[in-house]
Amino acid sequence: MSDDLFTFSGLHLRPDPSRTVIKPFSVEYPEPFRDAAHPRMRTVIERVLSLDPASCRQDCETVVASLSARHRNVETMLTRRFEAVRDCLPEDVAANPEQQLLIGAYLSAEYSFEAAALFNPSIVLRMNQDDAPADGLNFILSLRGIGEGHVSSVTFRTGNWSASNGFHVDDPSPWVTSPRIEGPDESGTSGTTRIICEGSQEPSESVLFPITASQRQGIEDLRMVRFTEEDGTPSFLSTYTAFDGRDARCELFRGTGVNTFEMTVLKGSVPQSKGMALFPRRVNGRFNMIGRQDNENLWLIASDDITTWDGGVKIVGPRYPWEFIQMGNCGSPIEIDEGWLVITHGVGMMRNYCMGACLLDKADPTKLLARTPEPILRPSPEERSGYVPNVVYGCGAIVHERTLLLPFGIADNFASFASCGVDDLLARMD
Repeated sequence: MSDDLFTFSGLHLRPDPSRTVIKPFSVEYPEPFRDAAHPRMRTVIERVLSLDPASCRQDCETVVASLSARHRNVETMLTRRFEAVRDCLPEDVAANPEQQLLIGAYLSAEYSFEAAALFNPSIVLRMNQDDAPADGLNFILSLRGIGEGHVSSVTFRTGNWSASNGFHVDDPSPWVTSPRIEGPDESGTSGTTRIICEGSQEPSESVLFPITASQRQGIEDLRMVRFTEEDGTPSFLSTYTAFDGRDARCELFRGTGVNTFEMTVLKGSVPQSKGMALFPRRVNGRFNMIGRQDNENLWLIASDDITTWDGGVKIVGPRYPWEFIQMGNCGSPIEIDEGWLVITHGVGMMRNYCMGACLLDKADPTKLLARTPEPILRPSPEERSGYVPNVVYGCGAIVHERTLLLPFGIADNFASFASCGVDDLLARMD
């Protein structure tokens, strides 16, 4: 992947099509055939209600037995789906419990959220380090999965790193929870959407798949950060790209509990682009982001309100051949003694994505102190092929006792891990 800067782990995380989540499945007639008085959802429900009791019971038993092999609380999930479409029932018609389950099953689907790819990881320290290795730490990892229709979702893993044994990622749970959604604005143009992964017992059982209209084609590239407020309170915050198939924009993700999350639409001119990453604390009393709203340069944006972002100052632009097309961040800035360490990406010839780094002033992050003139990580001849060839890319790294821990995606296909000394990295900068 590069020269002698990094120690590379032999650990690779690859897509697993057997991991599925149950999600809503809606049907409608093409426009010339639509009838507002009798939509297709109602037609499907009427067909289910027409089944005789014996057939209905047998079909219920079959679908519950099949889904229970890899999903918990199947009957609860299917009944919840029925409640979401209850208004589509014909007037003055009630459905018994078995009919409710079957209607929920017909209007749900299993979705293999990482069938095609699993890449662009981000890493943060876990809140609980009680059982961490003596010479290391526990972490949470987020990854972007691609499934049917090139739709992106976000999944999670847990693991640990130690100086003696390197990276270890726990095997994901065989169970994945279908979330309960609460949101004031299903159009996805304003407000906050809550995701409750009831029954998730550990992070790998939760998955974030597109919910609102702004996310129709994907939730991409979650950039996690363990944010610390001025009173010392830590929380998990992230930005991600919401893509509707035409337009991309940044939105805010917040972990509010073990298995509850919030997604909030960001306001202002800057979020109407990709690649924003939040600093891990306020700087000079304000929230700060690294962005690339012109799709070419790195910008510093400050705000008093974490949900509103305008303006900004251009701080780093393409200078070297490997970044002539564009620059961007590979996750949130990392605070070290010397300043703010930013892992960057550059796009050069043949749309090659390489990774680099720069150092910003700690008191005034608009000031560039140093940058790497050569990539610190580049596609290798052995691992250049994949869903999108010639790409190495990451969404978040951490530093532990002067060691940079860097997960990264390869060819938009799978993920791997590397580490290097911070002092060695700084020595590569001009």
